[in-house]
Amino acid sequence: QVQLVESGGGLVQPGGSLTLSCTASRSTFNFYSMGWYRQTPGKQRELVAEITGRSRPYYDDSVKGRFTMSIEHTGNSVYLRMNNLKPEDTAVYYCQGVINDTDYWGQGTLVTVSS
Repeated sequence: QVQLVESGGGLVQPGGSLTLSCTASRSTFNFYSMGWYRQTPGKQRELVAEITGRSRPYYDDSVKGRFTMSIEHTGNSVYLRMNNLKPEDTAVYYCQGVINDTDYWGQGTLVTVSS
């Protein structure tokens, strides 16, 4: 069983920064892709950023230029650096990984952007 554990959420003022972390229970080299999603009440979960293989990260237009996704293979960790946060970034953020066509999800971490 693959486990993904997120951390780093919290309350931040507009314009502030946060870094989310996700630690996998197995080597990140095993994953076909890894991504960060977010969800707000009443809405579908949406893709924020994704890395597939050795490709460059994909970013949703709403976060492009503000968010940076990275993978640290030595620590089996995935990060999402979020700068210039906006109230509309408020959501539960989920780490996701794909191995052998199976999706694995973390439990989510809440990010609240408010003054």
